[in-house]
Amino acid sequence: MLDSESKTEGNWGIAPGHADVVRFLEGPQTRTSELLRAVRIFFEFMRGFRALHFVGPCVTVFGSARFAEDHRYYELGRQCGAELARAGFTVMTGGGPGVMEAANRGAREAGGRSIGCNIELPKEQKPNLYLDRWITFRHFFVRKVMLVKYSYAFIALPGGFGTLDEIFETATLIQTAKIRGFPLVLMARDFWQPLLDFLAARLVKEQTIDQADLDRLIVTDSAAEAVQAITEIAIHQFGLRYPARLKRRWYLGEKKFA
Repeated sequence: MLDSESKTEGNWGIAPGHADVVRFLEGPQTRTSELLRAVRIFFEFMRGFRALHFVGPCVTVFGSARFAEDHRYYELGRQCGAELARAGFTVMTGGGPGVMEAANRGAREAGGRSIGCNIELPKEQKPNLYLDRWITFRHFFVRKVMLVKYSYAFIALPGGFGTLDEIFETATLIQTAKIRGFPLVLMARDFWQPLLDFLAARLVKEQTIDQADLDRLIVTDSAAEAVQAITEIAIHQFGLRYPARLKRRWYLGEKKFA
């Protein structure tokens, strides 16, 4: 059952992308328009903070929107969502179909919490049916902040450019200590092995990254193994306790998650 500021399908997959977002990346505009745009971006961040403040502790699952229900990667995502829910985590995804739907579905079926951070796209992005709460963003960078901010770990299933972007941005944040060394798990070893080989043969060899950066990645085919590693690191290294100890004071009208 969807819980959001709007439950209409029209908010998903708006094409070809909001004109204001397109203009934002087309170089300098008038000073007034830049100021107004900065204010709108600020309020987009605030909407995310208000909607997601009490949903954690989360694990974010990345992956393609293009895998159908009968695909093995969909089933793997579903297993991941279920294992995370049983471990007490809220499952957060991009909220769309494919692997995102699978992880949200697994969480819902296991009795856990299921969150979606949507992005306005011209195609592929529509609400899956397994979200307890979702919120739509105009800007990718705002959405990516939300997907990282509330999570103790990250699981990446097979995907395309968007998934690679999310993996490498998260890895960069960990490498540069902008976030702590939360687990980053790559699921489906056969899919990621060519990329791992490239990272080792080129980036490590040419010393553009350290071997330690590559060693931080957890690679597995087992959802249970992935969640066990995540749980152990979250509890023992980062001191996670259940339930999350947040004082429920509604200064900014944050949404309670029942």
